Amino acid sequence: MQQVKFCAYCGRPLSCRRIDGKEYQACSADGCEYVHWNNPLPVVAALILHQGNVLLARNRQWPPKVFSLITGFLEQGESPEAAVLREVKEELGLDARLVKLIGVYSFSENNQVIIAYALSATGDIRLNEELAEVKAVPPDKLRSWSFGTGLVVKDWLDQQKRDKLC
Repeated sequence: MQQVKFCAYCGRPLSCRRIDGKEYQACSADGCEYVHWNNPLPVVAALILHQGNVLLARNRQWPPKVFSLITGFLEQGESPEAAVLREVKEELGLDARLVKLIGVYSFSENNQVIIAYALSATGDIRLNEELAEVKAVPPDKLRSWSFGTGLVVKDWLDQQKRDKLC
């Protein structure tokens, strides 16, 4: 659980309180009802098809061989669809269009809910300051991994196989 130390309403210290059988950080001041619920954050993920390949990116803070899909947080008042298009533009400089929703995934390790889309993108890749590199992987060489956006890749690959059978 994320440790928040002070009340967002009155600034007093928070303490651990049991509510409905779960532990939460709650305000210690008399009369203040603030509880830090620590709800999962919504994140969008983009499985991007660009020039026939799927794009995977490596964040500057990650080890050299760790790649993932483009992801980002929703901004206030933004729809998931708008957020995923914005993230692709900001991080890769590409213009994209939504192809379809792949699925919604719990990523409890990071206290997130991932809303994942397949997108088709055009343009020249221009990495922003968040990314160290990007690689283009032919769909038949793409492999999933067992957590986070790897589950999105697995479902997308399964969908591709089903579509070929029909």
